[in-house]
Amino acid sequence: MSTLQGLCKQYLQVCQESNQPENPFIAHMLREADKDNIMLTKVFTLKIAGNNRLVPVQKITDEDLYVLVCMLPKNIFITGLDLRYNVLTDVGAKHIAEFLQKNSSLRYLNLMFNEIGTSGAELIAKALHRNEALLYLRMTGNKIRNKGGMYFASMLQVNSTLEKLDLGDCDLGTQSLVAMATVLNQNKAIKAVNLNRPILYSQEEDTTVHIALMLKNNSCLVELHLCKHEIKNFGVEQLCEALYENYSLKYLDLSCNKVTCDGAKFLGELLKWNKTLEILDLHSNRIEDDGAIYLSEALALYNGTLQVLAVVSNNISGKGLVALSDALKTNTVLSYIYIWGNKFDEATCMAFSDLLKTGRLKPNCTDVDPYEVDGHIYLAELSHGLKKHYYWTPSYGPVVNKDANASLAIGAVSEHL
Repeated sequence: MSTLQGLCKQYLQVCQESNQPENPFIAHMLREADKDNIMLTKVFTLKIAGNNRLVPVQKITDEDLYVLVCMLPKNIFITGLDLRYNVLTDVGAKHIAEFLQKNSSLRYLNLMFNEIGTSGAELIAKALHRNEALLYLRMTGNKIRNKGGMYFASMLQVNSTLEKLDLGDCDLGTQSLVAMATVLNQNKAIKAVNLNRPILYSQEEDTTVHIALMLKNNSCLVELHLCKHEIKNFGVEQLCEALYENYSLKYLDLSCNKVTCDGAKFLGELLKWNKTLEILDLHSNRIEDDGAIYLSEALALYNGTLQVLAVVSNNISGKGLVALSDALKTNTVLSYIYIWGNKFDEATCMAFSDLLKTGRLKPNCTDVDPYEVDGHIYLAELSHGLKKHYYWTPSYGPVVNKDANASLAIGAVSEHL
């Protein structure tokens, strides 16, 4: 096994042997890895993200990636590779695919927001037919489109190792979403899947119906992200009916959809019965006061498992927000609540100020902070939430404080998704 001390030296040697120019950014990051991990004997993730703001960045190209994958097999302690925000194309995807076919140590691969298209998706997906090591894959933001999504759906029919798959912002279409839902009826390995922001042309919610049917049969999925799916109240009803028969899903993300108070009523009825769901994200819908009251009634009197509720930007006024604050007085399990972007009146400000003052709500478990001016209480916004670090993470090191990413504090399955 190679030592961490030689990573940069190995890279420069491979550059010379393959007649490729050195990328100073890669060399710097490898030198830092050598320095920081000189005594480390455990596995680690090599982070060469192209959005680093602390050092000069020369984004990784396909040619740079070829050099990297040539040296990585010699360093089996590198079990994670973070290549987000670079300029890798389908040619780079070919190098990744060849590496995945041979590699047995890589567990985490982040290709978020590169320039990989349908052809690259096909190569990576087919490589995963034979790979039995990779656990987490992020393809977020690569425009693999409907056909690329179909390749990954086919892969999941064969692969029994991958646990977390992120295809958010990949321009998936109706066909690939239906195929993904169909495959997840049988796949027993996937625990978390992100299908955010597909390109849908129908208003019939066909994809939501297929996903709901999948939830009736799937007993392994823990986390499901359906942000920007154009889900309306009918779709919510279908999902809720499925979740009466599902005993595994803990995290349901319905943010940025078209859910109104009627949809919230279906969710409220579900929460009266459901004993599994721990995180419910309704960020940027329109449940309004009536919807908030439906949820608060279920939480105050019946539900004892939900730990996180996000109702940010839902056109809720004081009546609904006070009802939610009252629910927290009787519900001792709900610990995180996010309410910013709604209509705060004085009663709302006082209610949440009291929750924080009495200790029922901890300052790091909500996105508001009370302050006083001329004898009146107001609420200021805090940068706390469920997935504030979904698109970026600090360049200076690991995220120690989970306040801005509460889903990590609740469910570890989110950590690399």
